[in-house]
Amino acid sequence: MESLLIPLLILVAVTVAVVLATRAWSRRQQKPGGPEQAPPDSAELARAAAARLSEDEHRRLYALIAQGQAMAAIKLYYEVSGLGLRASRDAVAALAAHPQPFRSAPQKPSEPEPDDDETPQRFPYRYRAIASKGDVTREVSSNMLNDEIYGRIRTLAKSGDIEAAATALTKHSDITMKQAREFLALLDD
Repeated sequence: MESLLIPLLILVAVTVAVVLATRAWSRRQQKPGGPEQAPPDSAELARAAAARLSEDEHRRLYALIAQGQAMAAIKLYYEVSGLGLRASRDAVAALAAHPQPFRSAPQKPSEPEPDDDETPQRFPYRYRAIASKGDVTREVSSNMLNDEIYGRIRTLAKSGDIEAAATALTKHSDITMKQAREFLALLDD
């Protein structure tokens, strides 16, 4: 009788495991979308979750995550996001698994930006633009120029709007209008 007890226990354990697996599979099939619907990408969920937070909320949430206070982090996210408890839990888990830096929401300008900035930005380097034709060479050196601004100036000059290009060049450098016109006249056609 004892020799049959161990195989009988194994048979019962296997039967219970098969029944539990079958139940889990049938529940999974009953969910909307079925098993072929993939869960959302955890990294994408983390990016979306971080976008819902202000800078202070972001800092507080990651402080709680770093301290291992998952329940407090979920509660905080639940309160500030307006999402449900399960969505808040998933968002905090995604944020913990894929840390996100704080990114402020991009502000949309109310008016279209003009080609030239109102006040030129100063860069930590000095930009040199050189134009030459034949034996004549001119150079403009400024810490208010960069490739993008100089490209816009060249585009204006090549399109025939020399005055706008000269104005932009004088605005982003320390040269006169006359010097700017001379420089632009030397640009390749």
